[in-house]
Amino acid sequence: MCGIAGLFLKDETHSTALGGMLAEMLAVLSDRGPDSAGFAVYGQPTAGQVKLTLRAAAEGYDFAALAGRLAGHLQGEVALLPRSTHAIVTLAEAERGAAEAWLRANAPEVSLFAAGRAMEVYKEVGLPASVSARFGLSAMAGSHAVGHTRMATESAVTTAGAHPFSTGPDQCLVHNGSLSNHCGLRRSLAHEGVTVETENDSEVAAAYLTWQMSRGLNLGEALEASLKDLDGFYTFVVGTERGFGVLRDPIACKPAVLAETDDYVAFGSEYRALAGLPGIEAAKVWEPEPATVYFWERP
Repeated sequence: MCGIAGLFLKDETHSTALGGMLAEMLAVLSDRGPDSAGFAVYGQPTAGQVKLTLRAAAEGYDFAALAGRLAGHLQGEVALLPRSTHAIVTLAEAERGAAEAWLRANAPEVSLFAAGRAMEVYKEVGLPASVSARFGLSAMAGSHAVGHTRMATESAVTTAGAHPFSTGPDQCLVHNGSLSNHCGLRRSLAHEGVTVETENDSEVAAAYLTWQMSRGLNLGEALEASLKDLDGFYTFVVGTERGFGVLRDPIACKPAVLAETDDYVAFGSEYRALAGLPGIEAAKVWEPEPATVYFWERP
């Protein structure tokens, strides 16, 4: 089952409404995945800075104290934006590696979900409407965003197992389907030094794309390569700092709809997720072809 929603804005016309549009799309798809929900929003990057998405096990965690301790081990300033169980920590891009190493060694009670110049990731167990409200999705602005409602069929109902999965800077993936060769692929990636942290097969797919892009491929080329290396039924929606990609497997049994106007590209597991978008009545609407990469990128 599962439900996917995605929006890629071609210009600034709807940038301040991006979060509200995605929140409505996810709410419409609630019955496709009531176990957990999550989303990634891409905002305007700040030169020389990177954002880390952190998550604590419960609300009330003292992120301010953690940020203060972290700042004491770095050269530059550390900014903090707490949101419920999550927090966005912004710091110098050159200190990202040192910050991540310090967090893993000194704050094991906190999960590091994502890192990127533009991307923030939020996910929790619960219905999409409650997860969106918990993190204030409706008030978020940006250039593009992806979201997911999960029906857990391959691993436990946990926040760690929820989508999106981020395995590289400003890269995230949401997935509807099931991979049949994810165990073998997990081992192959481990030999290449690429590891995943959960049992979810979707994280393996995300890590595969990260590995391919680390070898010099762009997102479109990495998705093309996945058609040869990934077995199973899948629809992927992937975000990068500037791009937005969609791919269905060669059989394409999972539902998918794309819509494009002069202002945006939208993806939904069902058309009803797109029905409330502005200008949808004049959009080009189509079902993505099997084994065909669709990719949009901002300059």
